[in-house]
Amino acid sequence: MSMTILYELGENLYINLTNRCSCRCVFCLRNNADHVQDTDNLWLEHEPSVEEVLSEAENFRLEQYQEVVFCGYGEPTERLDDLLVIAKMLKQRHPGLITRINTNGLSDLRFQEDTAKRMAGIIDKVSISLNASNPEHYLELTRNIFGIHSYDSLLLFAQHCREYGIDVRFSIVDLLPEQEIAECKQISDNLSIPLLIRTFEPNQQERTAN
Repeated sequence: MSMTILYELGENLYINLTNRCSCRCVFCLRNNADHVQDTDNLWLEHEPSVEEVLSEAENFRLEQYQEVVFCGYGEPTERLDDLLVIAKMLKQRHPGLITRINTNGLSDLRFQEDTAKRMAGIIDKVSISLNASNPEHYLELTRNIFGIHSYDSLLLFAQHCREYGIDVRFSIVDLLPEQEIAECKQISDNLSIPLLIRTFEPNQQERTAN
């Protein structure tokens, strides 16, 4: 059975690198489904090699997409080395290509280094799942393996992205109470990083916070 490595959603092309994730978010779609919208099953039988991804990309006209997004059924930065190689190669083949990572923002803890610095010049955009307005609620919702300090690391990673010239934004799901959403908006304002509110249902549109 073939597996879904690349898939289209809207005007973007998505790259599915891994099933691994350092979080077990209570609202994660993969708790109850094996796909998003009209895609095929996104659970991978094995992690595709760099060569497999680049070969599969030859089947798509990358210039027709607004962005190429590293996002699948796992946390893409779990394979940061391979991700950066793939992004760099695709940019060499297709000058002007816009690359984005959808991430939990915990890669600094995963690799114990400033990972945004490594992304600079290769990744154009980073979307970080903020999920909550404080460390305690964040850990409760994400159930990540790094513990209570994970939230502060996420915020620092976001600031590093901005400092290195990466177009960074936060995102939250609209399941949060209005007060929590307002507090997340305040955090994003304080850091001068935009906030995107995502609907929980995958077939609905995203909306940007005012």
